Amino acid sequence: MVQLDATPAQSRQETPPLVDETQAPDLPEDITFPPTNLYSDEPPLETDFHRRQIDLLIRLLEFWWRDRSDFYISGNLTVYYNEQQLKKRDFRGPDVFVVLGAEKRDRRSWAIWEEGGKYPNVVIELLSSATATVDRGKKKDLYQDVWRVPEYYWFHPETMEFAGFRLIGGTYGAIAPNESGRLPSEQLGLELGIHDHQLRWFTAEGELIPLPEEAERQRAEQERQARERLENYLRTQGIDPNQLPE
Repeated sequence: MVQLDATPAQSRQETPPLVDETQAPDLPEDITFPPTNLYSDEPPLETDFHRRQIDLLIRLLEFWWRDRSDFYISGNLTVYYNEQQLKKRDFRGPDVFVVLGAEKRDRRSWAIWEEGGKYPNVVIELLSSATATVDRGKKKDLYQDVWRVPEYYWFHPETMEFAGFRLIGGTYGAIAPNESGRLPSEQLGLELGIHDHQLRWFTAEGELIPLPEEAERQRAEQERQARERLENYLRTQGIDPNQLPE
């Protein structure tokens, strides 16, 4: 967290087109950009809760969209967005961010001028006692007014505070939770919600998106149940399933 000055489902969601008002402003042609291949300059994460939560959100989306190559998700990675920022070392590293229409590859940092002027489509900040005021204030203003991030969410891993905002007419408006208490993401075609005291991705139909190991356990359990149903049926037909030929 950065302080400023003070079973897999059968189908995957298509990313809906973005409206013009959420697009970041064009980069001025006369800007002199810094060197490329800049390294991230983020401080260590504050707690194990934050580290595990960031890793969880990244792993989940990468697994769910494993067949896609048109997005980038990362966390606690510096986003460089202008030369003045570099001189001041006034970096803003979102805890988690997603960029659509980007090449899926490893990066040292995200430099706007090296990425076709693309800013994140979705940003998630993890609140803490040290950063909550900034995340709710200065960072929210930055994401709304400068980056023009279409969707901004924050979550407190300890208190479970959870909120989301969508850019409408250049201003953030609160995203209303659905009947299940989750917040729909129009950008990703997914939902965000709290499950077992963690922030998790859900499908638009409300199914919990699993980790690879969770998906494997689900698959194994489904196979076990199917085998059990077959064995029970055979017994009703007077057949001992244990006596079947190999």
